[in-house]
Amino acid sequence: VQLQASGGGSVQPGGSLRLSCQVSGFQIIDYHMTWIRQAPGKGLERVASIAGGGFTYYADSVSGRFTISKDLAENKLYLQMDRLKPEDTARYVCARGWDGPYTIRGQGTQVTVSS
Repeated sequence: VQLQASGGGSVQPGGSLRLSCQVSGFQIIDYHMTWIRQAPGKGLERVASIAGGGFTYYADSVSGRFTISKDLAENKLYLQMDRLKPEDTARYVCARGWDGPYTIRGQGTQVTVSS
């Protein structure tokens, strides 16, 4: 099982990034999937989830700015991040599951929002 995230980088406040997570070893259509993030010195934070049937969840801190989606044909998970803020700076990790414990997850990709 592998979850390989990409698309992170450095961006100015107000900018956008699109994260991707290539999944291998299982089919995402069979599972709920989640993006979590961890900022330096802080714990894991659930950012957005998408259920097998397509229902979505967003943390209050990102609702209206981030969009989670998936491509079943490519077995990929996405996170479109718009109007980024400095407090969005973190390592973003894709994980299997809805609200934890996220034992199946990748290494993630770093997002830095700074002017």
